[in-house]
Order: sequence, then structure tokens, then C-alpha cells
Amino acid sequence: MTAAERRARSDAADALCHTAYDDLAGPDTGIALVAVGGYGRRELAPYSDLDLVLVHDDRVEPGSLAQQVWYPLWDSGVDLDHSVRSLSETVQAASDDLRVALGMQDVRFLAGDGNLALRLRTTMLAQWRREAKGRLPELRALVEQRHALMGELAHASVPDLKESQGGLRDATVVKALVATWLIDAPHVELERCRQELLDVRDVVHDIVGRRNDRMPPEVWGQLPGWSGVAEEGGDGILAAQAKVRDVGRRITHISGLAWRRVDDVLARPRAVGARRPDLRRIAPGIAISKGEVVLDRGARPADDPLLLLRAAAEAAERDLVLAPPTAARLVREVPALPDPWPVEARQLLVRMLASGRGLLGVWATLDQTGALRRILPEWEQIRSLPHASAIHRFTVDRHVVETCVEAAALIRGVARPDVLLVAALLHDIGKGQLGDHSTVGEPIARAVAARMGFSDDEVDLVATLVRWHLLLSGTATTRDPDDPATIEAVVSRVQSAEALDLLLALTEADARAASAKAWSSWRAGLVRQLAQRCGAALAASGPTGVPGRPAPAASVGATGAGMAPVPAEVRVDGTAIVVTVAAKPYGSRVTVVSGDRIGLLADASAMLALQRTSVLAARAWTHGRYGVSEWQVADPDLDATVLRQRINAIAAGRIDVTDRLAGRRSGGSAESEGARLAPSVQVRPEASHRATVLEVRTDDRPGVVHLVCAALAELDISVRSAHVDTLGPQAIDVFYLQEVGAGALGDERAASAAHAVRAALGQ
Repeated sequence: MTAAERRARSDAADALCHTAYDDLAGPDTGIALVAVGGYGRRELAPYSDLDLVLVHDDRVEPGSLAQQVWYPLWDSGVDLDHSVRSLSETVQAASDDLRVALGMQDVRFLAGDGNLALRLRTTMLAQWRREAKGRLPELRALVEQRHALMGELAHASVPDLKESQGGLRDATVVKALVATWLIDAPHVELERCRQELLDVRDVVHDIVGRRNDRMPPEVWGQLPGWSGVAEEGGDGILAAQAKVRDVGRRITHISGLAWRRVDDVLARPRAVGARRPDLRRIAPGIAISKGEVVLDRGARPADDPLLLLRAAAEAAERDLVLAPPTAARLVREVPALPDPWPVEARQLLVRMLASGRGLLGVWATLDQTGALRRILPEWEQIRSLPHASAIHRFTVDRHVVETCVEAAALIRGVARPDVLLVAALLHDIGKGQLGDHSTVGEPIARAVAARMGFSDDEVDLVATLVRWHLLLSGTATTRDPDDPATIEAVVSRVQSAEALDLLLALTEADARAASAKAWSSWRAGLVRQLAQRCGAALAASGPTGVPGRPAPAASVGATGAGMAPVPAEVRVDGTAIVVTVAAKPYGSRVTVVSGDRIGLLADASAMLALQRTSVLAARAWTHGRYGVSEWQVADPDLDATVLRQRINAIAAGRIDVTDRLAGRRSGGSAESEGARLAPSVQVRPEASHRATVLEVRTDDRPGVVHLVCAALAELDISVRSAHVDTLGPQAIDVFYLQEVGAGALGDERAASAAHAVRAALGQ
């Protein structure tokens, strides 16, 4: 697809409109049929509608022509977005509605009175320029609302070619900003990017067979077969994504620069007389001009290897634009840094990474001008790389930068902020290659840290953080913190309190950057509790920092998640079941306490499954003679009395849970049933010395925990603790199993348990 094809489609539509107007004997004076919006720009995609306005002079009444002109167009099968207005009504509509004002900047004459169409166009442009300063804040608000709703073309998992940040709508807005005559923008680059996105949109229309601007996975999968979209060689889908997302990244960058310049114009006092160029020096070779970081008059880039990093750090810390021409010149002229870097170079990089939200715009400029290839050549491995996990809201490269932003807010709580920030920058550097990205990324991170001039011990620390950046979150949500083997699994890998503190901060930053789900109050509590216990174990190991076997669970709180005392009702009658509900920001926390028995956890999970509430996470454990479970659920309005009545009915056999849940599962569509992945049920012998650990991964659906627990109860196997977690569409549930009155299961019993659970989940 090319611009010539779009012009051909527009020419065909023009001929259709001209014929429709002439066949009705439309007048040559006083009335004009004009195209606006994308049709006005001659950018019709295969399934675009026609944006038309029948405009008439205030002294002319269009009569029946206003109604009749649309009918032959409808009969031809085209979709219309049409209106009829007088010239003064059009001017007023543009003044009242910003969207109308934007659309009317692309007025193009089709039929009727050409002079009227020209007058309309010049009037609209003059009005836009005259009212621009007053209207741009409103336009900025509309743009930000759209960005918040639609996400970024460069990073969203399902972007929209038109409405996402960096999409066609943003390119049109930048053209409107330039049309105010208040600012300038790189026209050639913007137009090239816009045409490339229009090409992709044409292809998507043909693939889908209808008007469509969204890019779900199935559309990405068909792009590589279309000429001009995918690069040759490599993974075709990834290449197509990288190419399209890179265009979105460039438009986002241009748009950001344009809006920064708008902000500078709006904040600038009205000039009186001639204005001298404003150039304020802020660092050696660096100055600020019109809200952008530029080179000072005396700068000598060829003599200063640190000038690029210094300019980037100053811009990021001040949340200013690093002027792209400045960055491009520095890339061309600044000599390469020595290997290893001098201390000042590393300090400048850390200053930039610690700047918070100011890092985003500067990093984008470094990326667009090729400066990142000078600073961090390994960046190309993850650039525009999509995440495989649905929990992530961004592509890998943007996620890494967001992790640095989140880590910047945590640096006061750690002893080595520089190590934390560099580890945040490198924690996903191994993605996009074969193998586990943490394992692959460790030697890459080690090499980069050494090149940056860190000492051997610091290099080891950075490499440890990259290698184990998923350790705390993965262990906290899938293992029993009361089991000594859980603590040992962490401290055997992270062997100092300093490394543990840094790992906790990196875990939080990584999760916050991924999505709100990844760092819920529940998940944060589990991770911090695990880190606290591991810290206690490391402290008990002495000053060497090489821990021995952690203390017994009783010494670090064998009561599980810090529960309140067992209710008196349960102490008096061990068969009683007490249910409490506490409202939380994320929904509710439901606690179930009763005398410990086989089947109690199955009953509690069934109670919530029948309540039709989503279980986000859960933990269960034993407290002496009592069984306790805590459930994080999405519903904020649960009634403890209703839940207690339901679980008592389940325990007494008055409710047939199996039939009810089976009925609900069968209500799913055939398509969703066919898309369900087979459950994974595995015994993890390394996870505990005193219990058999069963790890279950399956699609998230009502009653999963009940099915597992009921299958285990049938085998008379005791669930000593359980750890339930929902991550995106997948449930990850871990159960610690023991024989009643004994310890871990034998190999044969463990295999039977796994087989029974697989069979139950396959129903």
C-alpha cells in the first residue's frame, strides 16, 4: 500500500461526490461540497468513511439539495459522516467544539462554489491561529485523556494505530500545532512516519476486511506476509511489531517535543521590542534555551567525552527537553568513552537514572538520535521487544525505563542507590534471547557493569540482582514462608543483607513498572514478609554473610501471616467455622478459621466460588489444632453472615458443590473451552524438607482451588498450607501436603496426588 493508492481511492471518491452533486444540478455559487478530516487530506484507507460538509453562504438556503445530495452516495455503498452548515454556523461550531476546529483545517473543495470553499478554508485557519493560545490548553487536556485511555502505540499490548499515543491522531495534532505558527516541528520526519502508519493501516483494513485500527495478536501475526511492513530475516512477527512500534515511538517523541515548545510559548511573557536569544549556562558546555537543554556557546564536543551524558543528566534532572539537534550533534562529535568508564561518567549516568519521570523524555531523545547505541549498545536487544506475559503493560524496553523511574523513588532506603539503578536498567537485558532471561542477562549485566567502571564486588552485586530479580516475588507467592526450606532457598542465593535490601527494592520497582496487579497490597505484604524473615536469617548467620540453615519456623513466627488470636467460638467448639470480612483497597480479605480437618480448605474455596467472586490470592496454614485461610477477593461488598451460612451448608453436605460448579464451568463458550491450556501439575521435591509441595498452574476459573483440595481430600491427604496467586489469566497455586499425623508423602502417594489433581482439573 502506498500514498499513490490512497490518492487514487480519494480521486475515485471525489468523482463520485462530484457526479452526485452535478446530477442534482447543484449551484456553482453560494453552496459548496467539501471534504474534511482524513478525506480532506486525501488519505482514504480501503474501508474509510467519507467526511463531507455541505456548506452554504449565510444568504443562501440549500433547500432539498441538503438532503438529496447524500442519497446517491449512500446508494453507492460508501459510509458517510456528513453535515450541512452555513458559513457562520461552521465558524461558530469550530469555535465551540475543538474537534470540529481540528477537522476543518483540512477543508478541500469537491463541487459547487470553489470560492466559498476557499473562503471557508482561510477563515478556519485564521480563526485557529487567532484563538490558538486560548485553545491549546484544552487540546492538551483532550490529548492526555486519549493517551490515558488508549495507551502507547510503541508499548501497549493491543495498540490502536489511530488513537494510541504516537498514532495517526497525534501526528495530525502536531500538524495543527505547527499551523498555529507558534512552534515548529521536524516536518519531514513527521510526514514520513505518518505515511508509514497510513501504509500499515491500509494493510490492516485489507487483512480484517473492514474498518479497523486496533492491533490484536492475530493481526500482528498476518503483517509479515505484506510487503513493506516486516523486515527481512529473523522472526517476522517480531520484526513487524518492531517496525510499527518504532514509528509510534518516533511520533511520540516528535509530539512530546512539540508540546514542550507549546508550554514554553504559553509560559513566555509577551515580548516588548526585540528579544535577544535566551541562553543560560547550567554546566560545563551545557545551557538552557527556550525550555530545552542545548550546547553552550563555548562547548567543544570533540574535546569532552562526558558531554553527552552531562547534557542528558541535566535535562532529566530538570525535566527539560534534551534538544534533538543537540543530542544528534553530540552523537556525531563526542569521542567514545574509555573502557572502563571514568567515575564521573558513571555518576552522570546514575544521576540521569535517578531523575524520576524526567528520565522518560530524555531517554526517548537518546533513543531516537542513536545516542543509546553509544552509551549502552546492548539496548538494541530489547528495543521494541513485546512482553510475552499479559501482566506487563509495556514493551520490554519501556518497562525497563519505567523500572528505573520506580527505583528512583526507593533509593533513600538502600545503601547503594547506584547499584540499584544500574540493576534496574539491566534487569531484563537478557530478554529476546534463548533461555531464561535472568540467567542469560547475568553475564551481560556483569560485562556492562564492568565497562561502567564498577569494582569487582559491585559488579558481582549488580549481576546477583539481575540473576535473581524474580526470586522474592516468585518465592513469596508460591512457597510457605514458615518452611525453613523457603528461607534457605532465598538466603542461599542472596548472601548479604545489603544484597537483600537492594533485591527487595528492585522487586518492588520491577512489579510497579509492570502493572498495578503485580504489586497489589497483598503481594507487597507477602514479599516484604519474606524479605524480613530472610533478613533475620542472614543476621543470625553472623558477620560473614554466609548463612547456615535458617532457624526453625517457630522462631520466625509459626502463626503464618500474623493472624489474630483464634476466635473463642472455635476454641470452645472445634467444629465451628468463623468467617470474617475486612474491606481493603483492592476488594476484601476473607478469613476462615475452624478446627483443622481434611476438607476445610476445599469448603472455604467452594464457598467463594459459589459466591461468584474472583480470588486474586490466598494463603492457608495450620495454627496448632486450627486451620486458617485468608483470601484476597475482588468483591468489596461481601457479607460475612452469608458466607458463614454457605460454608456451614457446604460442610454439612446440604449443598452439592461439585454439581453447581460443573454447571457454571459448562456455561462457557465452546471457543473459550477450546482455547484453555492443559493444566500443569508438578511435584517440587526441592521446595520443602518437611512436606510434599504440589505446584498447580492452570487457567483462572471458578473453583480451581476447590477442585484441587477436594481431590486431595478424597485421598485423605492433608493440605498443611496453600498459596494461591492469580497472575493475569493464569492461576499459580502451591499446596504443601502431608500425610495425616505424619510428614511428607512418599513418592507413590505424591504421584497419585498429582494424577488426581490433573484429572480433577481436566473435568
